[in-house]
Amino acid sequence: MGQLKPAATLIYERDGDTVYAREAGADPATRTEVGHEYDCRTSDGRPLREQIKEAKLWGDIHRAARTNPALQDALERAIMIYHLTNTK
Repeated sequence: MGQLKPAATLIYERDGDTVYAREAGADPATRTEVGHEYDCRTSDGRPLREQIKEAKLWGDIHRAARTNPALQDALERAIMIYHLTNTK
């Protein structure tokens, strides 16, 4: 098991892409690395976070189209255009 003490209050600090933790009141030199932010990218080179937000948006649009005839019609037209122009 790790070095955590039960009920200890931790202070989290970020230095660049690295996140550190230390007990409240402890010397800052005693902090330990607990996380790191990675630059995750998708196969097309976009940041993963951007792709997730876009996928959520499309999900929201599809759900809204269930009760919005104008939006449903626009989606159907977009799908038709996609199929007509997709040369794969």
